[in-house]
Amino acid sequence: MNDERMRRWRLVLGGEAEPETGTTLSAEDRSVDAALAALYDAAEGESGTQRASGLGSSAPRVARWLGDIRQYFPSTVVQVMQRDAVERLGITRMLMEPELLGAVEPDVHLVSTLLALNEVMPEETKQTARDVVGRVVAQLEARLAERTRAAVTGALDRAGRTSRPRHSDIDWDRTIRANLKHFSPALGTIVPDRLVGYARRNHSVQRDIVLAIDQSGSMAESVVYASLFGAVLGSIRTLRTSLVVFDTAVVDLTDQLEDPVDVLFGTQLGGGTDINRALAYCEDLVTKPADTVVVLISDLYEGGVREEMLRRARSLVESGVQLIALLALADSGTPSYDAENAAALADLGVPTFACTPDLFPDLMAAAIRHEDITNWAATNLT
Repeated sequence: MNDERMRRWRLVLGGEAEPETGTTLSAEDRSVDAALAALYDAAEGESGTQRASGLGSSAPRVARWLGDIRQYFPSTVVQVMQRDAVERLGITRMLMEPELLGAVEPDVHLVSTLLALNEVMPEETKQTARDVVGRVVAQLEARLAERTRAAVTGALDRAGRTSRPRHSDIDWDRTIRANLKHFSPALGTIVPDRLVGYARRNHSVQRDIVLAIDQSGSMAESVVYASLFGAVLGSIRTLRTSLVVFDTAVVDLTDQLEDPVDVLFGTQLGGGTDINRALAYCEDLVTKPADTVVVLISDLYEGGVREEMLRRARSLVESGVQLIALLALADSGTPSYDAENAAALADLGVPTFACTPDLFPDLMAAAIRHEDITNWAATNLT
């Protein structure tokens, strides 16, 4: 009991108290200590004023920290710490003054922070926050949406191409190019040896896409990009797109896909991670395994039952589902992830790697064409 009491005092008092308490923290406790220090430790700045010594103004670090505290502390404590963060970390003024928030240059990292602080944001600022998020989404859509639609619809067209089309389904452009060598000077025209067309022109669903997004704090940037791509894929009529987000629970946001801003505000960054539960939910969505692509976007730090998670992944692969694990969907550098789980999924035949948003459209096109995604990654992600 005394050791536990000294441990608690050490966490309360911070690193300077370690010699006096005689307590050496475990690796897990040091992570807890770092989360507390980022908010409550203070150091003297050069000007002599007190400043927060941990998070500063870095939006990505704020989002990651908000996820960490949800992992280490109960919800009642998290609410107190979040409010303290708003007051102590230099973001109070931004959140309290909508006109200032509206004037900042928005980016993905700012969106991540706003989403993480959504629950403690003043009501008068929430609409401004939505406007800021909307501006970023519009920028990302301009950069990525058309490329995604072109890549995916092109892949669907190729997948549905046939050499015996009905007359109304003939692709005349490709047919002419495929038969140029059969030009007849006598007739002054091409005599086609084969016709190229589409097996399906009735806009029926050709592929099912399931995006399963890990909401842990470290995945904040990936959540933003994945939500946008989910909305874009959801707008393609020949796809049936489902979007689910998860921590220790699973939330299906498919009915909000028409508006990526609604999708983003439907997420809750931070908390634990139960990949097994998420895969179980995805498994229930599968009706045509051979025509289904499930993209798991997670750093793979499993808080649930690891053996069950791997068993469920194996079951999906063996059923014919194209299961892909993205360790990150982000512009930032090498992600932090559970290497052991990544290797285990790869051994099951699950392509496992990080991907930038600019390459995601090509990845989805390759998956729709039933290409070997591991080879695709080796060729394109260098």
